[in-house]
Amino acid sequence: MALGFRRAYTGANRGMISAPQQVRCVFHKDYGSLPLDLPASGTASWRAVVRVLRSPVDALSCVLYPTRCALCGHFLPRIPSAPICDVCWTEIPVPSGAVCHLCGDTLTAPAGSDPALCRSCRLAQPPFMRAVSSSVYDGRMRDAIHAFKYDKLRPVARPLGRQLAAAIAQLADEAPAELLVVPVPLHRTKYLGRGFNQARLLAAEALVALRRTYPAWRLTLAPQALLRQRATESQAGLTPRQRRLNLRRAFRVSDPSAVTGKDLLLIDDILTTGATARSAAKALLDAGARSVWVATLARARRHSPVHSGPNAQLAGSTHRSQPENRQPQPARMFAHDQPSF
Repeated sequence: MALGFRRAYTGANRGMISAPQQVRCVFHKDYGSLPLDLPASGTASWRAVVRVLRSPVDALSCVLYPTRCALCGHFLPRIPSAPICDVCWTEIPVPSGAVCHLCGDTLTAPAGSDPALCRSCRLAQPPFMRAVSSSVYDGRMRDAIHAFKYDKLRPVARPLGRQLAAAIAQLADEAPAELLVVPVPLHRTKYLGRGFNQARLLAAEALVALRRTYPAWRLTLAPQALLRQRATESQAGLTPRQRRLNLRRAFRVSDPSAVTGKDLLLIDDILTTGATARSAAKALLDAGARSVWVATLARARRHSPVHSGPNAQLAGSTHRSQPENRQPQPARMFAHDQPSF
């Protein structure tokens, strides 16, 4: 049975590597032949052999052990380490338009300042130096985060960690050459329920990628530096002021001497109003930290046109149509899935 279904994409999302053609495994129709992934000129001969042999092995694996993408439900062309297809990765929303220099929120009107700041940061400057993100919390990025956190697809941490590394790289020209990397902690009750801290897994994977791309940048993971000393209510449905009150004195530093005089990089998956980032950064600064920077996987924005792959889409718009006879396995949505960072 022929395997195929090609979609060509021009341009790659920041932090991602996309091939000229993305291929999905489809068994119910014949869409043509499956092209070989030919090596680029200059590739070593042994790598060329491996690539040629890999194609039929992947095709056979598809037939014997068909696996669907966790986001769109299409069959995968190979057995992956993370069950998300290449096309869905290319549909991760890319930020566009002017953003606040401090918190990264969308600027809906000229700020009248240099650097440009949003209204919230002009009224109350955050305690952290700057917050950066790799994507918009919408579409495929939202689905991937849900699959990671709530469906507990821990293998997704590696590709998402590479996305986070792209966000951290935005700070390379201005952040200190040595940073302690502090994942935002979970309260022990939530940690026991989930089984892992998503911020810690993302931070660890991001550092692996950054050590290759920025070997001179001294980034040290400090997962125990910050503790969440009390359980907080869900941030879903709360106003910005209620979020700040909900997180008041929620964090403490386990050992102040470990952060005194140090520059820190705070890590989490999503930044919404910045209430968690402000609260955590304040706790670190009160304990003696010299500066706090923030990096998240995604930024929730109030009004944001985003680009997904080659075609621009508005936040909240629908994705491409799906085959009628597929059995989708999308990431499940929960009432408490609103970001709280």
